[in-house]
Amino acid sequence: MGLYFQRLTSSMRRRASAVSPSWHSRAVERLSNQQILDAGLADWRKLAQALHARYSIPDYIVAAAFVAAMAQIAEADGHHPDVKLAHRVIDVSLCTHEDGLWVTQKDIDMARKISEIARQNGLEPEPTAVTQLEIALDTAHEDSIAPFWSLLLTGSPDNKTYDSIFDPTGRVPGLWFQGTEDHETPRQRWHFDLWLAPDVASERIAAAVAAGGSIVDDSAAPSFTVLADPDGNRACICTSLERD
Repeated sequence: MGLYFQRLTSSMRRRASAVSPSWHSRAVERLSNQQILDAGLADWRKLAQALHARYSIPDYIVAAAFVAAMAQIAEADGHHPDVKLAHRVIDVSLCTHEDGLWVTQKDIDMARKISEIARQNGLEPEPTAVTQLEIALDTAHEDSIAPFWSLLLTGSPDNKTYDSIFDPTGRVPGLWFQGTEDHETPRQRWHFDLWLAPDVASERIAAAVAAGGSIVDDSAAPSFTVLADPDGNRACICTSLERD
């Protein structure tokens, strides 16, 4: 079982369709995906909202030293990463929780510091291994169904931010309400959005096809590619590329 060191703060969203209360008090200078790529963060990849890094660890003693060192700079800078420690790996993510959930220069600066700490501790980066699962629900009635899903998934009806439900402590994947017109069931309303490092997306798509799947639509690739299993159930492979 993994150990979780996650900041107790409401996660925000890259989309901006709904009203978020007091978080709009000041503008945030968020970075574009191209600016993030230009920063040259070898250990990190941008997924749906945040920067993500994964490091292999020889044991929990080394991992604990790494986390302690990160805690020191996080407290000094007042900017805190989310950290997940599991068997043989440690995952770190960074984003700015102001007026949404965005990558800003603060995250770039912190990512560089964390990469240096990892190097000093002898940790090997695994940037192409980062993954984020997002669940998408097609609906024409986001406002009426959101309280139900927020309470069901997080225990509170108040964890809707913009057009998504996020558990503040990261226990479940985010739920995104994808706006659509009214339609008759049983059209598929649910699908998975699997966010991958751009380096490995094509390989994963090819492997899924080899496992019996098919490509339904790749017209928006590399931003996203729609796949289907042999029964026609759909999922998307998503990357941060060509989204600005």
